[in-house]
Amino acid sequence: MNPITDDFNLAGSHAPATDAFEQFGATLKGRSLLSMAEITSDEFAAIMTVAAGMELGHKTESPFLKWTYPKSLAMIFEKPSLRTRVTFDIGMRQLGGLTTILGPAEIGLGQRESVPDVAQNLQGWVDCVMARVFDHQVLIDLRDNCDLPIINGLSDFEHPCQAVTDFYTIWEKAGKLDGLTLSYIGDGNNVLHSLALAGALAGVNIHAACPVGYEPDPSVIGAANEIADGRCKIEITDSPNEATVGADVVYTDVWTSMGQEKEQLARIQAFRSFQVNSELMALAKPDAIFMHCLPAHRGDEVTDDVMDGPQSVVFKQAENRLHAQKAIMAMLIGK
Repeated sequence: MNPITDDFNLAGSHAPATDAFEQFGATLKGRSLLSMAEITSDEFAAIMTVAAGMELGHKTESPFLKWTYPKSLAMIFEKPSLRTRVTFDIGMRQLGGLTTILGPAEIGLGQRESVPDVAQNLQGWVDCVMARVFDHQVLIDLRDNCDLPIINGLSDFEHPCQAVTDFYTIWEKAGKLDGLTLSYIGDGNNVLHSLALAGALAGVNIHAACPVGYEPDPSVIGAANEIADGRCKIEITDSPNEATVGADVVYTDVWTSMGQEKEQLARIQAFRSFQVNSELMALAKPDAIFMHCLPAHRGDEVTDDVMDGPQSVVFKQAENRLHAQKAIMAMLIGK
C-alpha cells in the first residue's frame, strides 16, 4: 500500500502497514522530524501506510504494534494545546509507552535552564521528545544536543505532524493523493510551509491564496518546487477565487496565531476577503472536502455552514492526529 500511488483501502489486514514498518523502520529509527523536508517521498508514504495500520488497529482493538517494554516520551509545551497534547499522550500510551508533560513553568527553556542542558538531561531518561515551541531554533538546539528523536509538535516555522495528518486524511477521503489540488486560503504560516513541502512529496498541487504582505517564506516555496521536480506545482497568489477554482481540497487556518495577538486588528482587515464561505467552496470541485487544522475562529476565516457542512472533514482530520502521530512515534523510536 503506497498512499501516493494506491487507492485507499483501510479494510483488511495489517500486512501493508507491517511491510512499510519493516521496510522503512530502519531508515527512520532514531531520526528527528522537525520539517517535512527531512523525509523522502517514500518515507512519507510509509508513515501514512503505518498510520492506516494504526487506525485499523484502533478501530478493531487489534493493534499491529505495541512495545513489550515501555518506551517513554517527554512532551514540552511552550504553547497551549488540545489536539497535540491529547493525541501524543493517548497515542503513546496506546503503543504501550509512558509520557511526561513539561509546561513552561517546569523548565523555562533558555531561561531557567539552557536548551542544550535540558536536552542532555532528557537523553538520560526518555526515548523521544515532542516539543511545541514558539521558536523553531529551540527544536534545532534540542536535536543538536542529544541523540534522541525530536518531534516538532509545532513551531513558528513548520507543523509537520499536522501535514502528515492532513495528507493521510485526504488519502482516506479522496482515495488517492497524486495529481490532486489543495487550495489553501489565508496566512502564509507554519501550516502552509509544511503543506507545501508535503504536497511536493506526494505529488499534490498546492494553490495558496495569501494577502499581500502575508505570503509564506519564499525559500520554503522554492524548496517545495525543487522537491516536486515538475511533478506538481506549488503556487502563491493573492486571489482566493483563483486558488480555489477546481480544487479537490479547500483548507484554511486562523488569521491570527498564538504570539500574534498584537497584530489582530490589522490582520482582520487584511484577511477580510479571505474567508472560506459557501460562495468560495462553490468554486471548488463538487466533491471537494473542507479542512481546518483547528482551533477555528468561526465567522472569521470560515463560516458555520462550511465548517459544519457535508464537505467538512475537520473533526475526522482532528481524530487522525492520533493515528498519524502514533505512526510517527513508532517509526522514529523503533521496535
